[in-house]
Amino acid sequence: MFADPLVTEPMALAALLTAVLGVVFWLDSFEALDPVFKYLPPVIWAYFVPMLFTTIGITPAESGVYDWMSTYLLPFSLFLLMITVDLKAILRLGPMALFMMCAGTLGIVVGGPVVFALFGSFFEDPVAWKGFAALSGSWIGGTANMMAMKQSVGTPDSTLGPLLVVDVVAGYGWMGVLIFLSAYQDRFDDWMDADTAAMDRLNEKMKNAEDTRRPVTLRDLAVMVGIALGATVAADAVAGGLPELGDPTIITAGTWAILLVVTAGLILSFTPLQEMENAGASRVGYFALYLLLTSIGAKADLAAVLDVPLYLLAGVVWIAIHIAFLLAAARMVKAPLFFVATGSMANVGGAASAPIVAGVYLPAMAPVGLLMGVAGYILGIYAALGCSWLIGLVAVGL
Repeated sequence: MFADPLVTEPMALAALLTAVLGVVFWLDSFEALDPVFKYLPPVIWAYFVPMLFTTIGITPAESGVYDWMSTYLLPFSLFLLMITVDLKAILRLGPMALFMMCAGTLGIVVGGPVVFALFGSFFEDPVAWKGFAALSGSWIGGTANMMAMKQSVGTPDSTLGPLLVVDVVAGYGWMGVLIFLSAYQDRFDDWMDADTAAMDRLNEKMKNAEDTRRPVTLRDLAVMVGIALGATVAADAVAGGLPELGDPTIITAGTWAILLVVTAGLILSFTPLQEMENAGASRVGYFALYLLLTSIGAKADLAAVLDVPLYLLAGVVWIAIHIAFLLAAARMVKAPLFFVATGSMANVGGAASAPIVAGVYLPAMAPVGLLMGVAGYILGIYAALGCSWLIGLVAVGL
């Protein structure tokens, strides 16, 4: 432990956080470390390594660098993620796939306030509800939505720590269960008397799909970064003149900025700019998102992670409610286990995990999982705001 932080100069601090992110993903490329990153994915290292650096005195707990990243990197990343969305392809998934994904979303939206009503009074953190609001974003679309909800409700960095652990343990634990159940999908489908016709048609179609990715060019990079930065600054300027809404406050200036860039990105996804995904625009977006996560970790309090057991129990109950909604929906429309699993991961895991689970069930259907995951984070931006508002109302009443 050092008396004063070793790295405080803004450029050096930004370089250190970027280097941490680079080393984490570099190590993730080694097959020998696959078991480590299977259970502790890069996103968790990107958060906890900077947290450890601050705890032992290498980096400061407060810096203008962190504030800049919080203001600009999130809308920048969300704009790039949204502009690359193929909404037409998502709509072509069919009603059963979209219904199951929405059922999973409803389970998270309902489960959040129910779980906080059960456990909220036991948390010592007076703003624990803001941590659950952030988690609702993660479980309706993934890390991008978690960061959006964190900024929207003003979740303290110390409050976010335990919820990140819950996100990984409960979220990835459920993912492991779904992967295990893939060996029994035929039995489940028979028991459910599932209608597999839509799934079979999609499976056949996806087997014939072509990969359109190409190497990124200087023109591609200049266009995607230039437009995303312009949209970010414009949205921030417009949002400053819009009113805050909700009691407790859910729609802040930061929330307006996020909603503006997300909506603008979705509209522009119908233009030729959508083809920027072929050059990896979404990957640039995720890089910005994970870099933001390193700055959040650097501001967090390692001691907060000691509160994990109670948070974890609440997270498990929340996932159980989500599962109950999915099973009820599957019984209603006779959905096969494939759509139950991918519909769940499109919410809880987002675009990173949904294609993995889909590929385990039906290898050719991994792109379908990706599309459902993308649909999950589109829906999550809006649905998680509603869930956060409900959790906030419960918190006020406790």
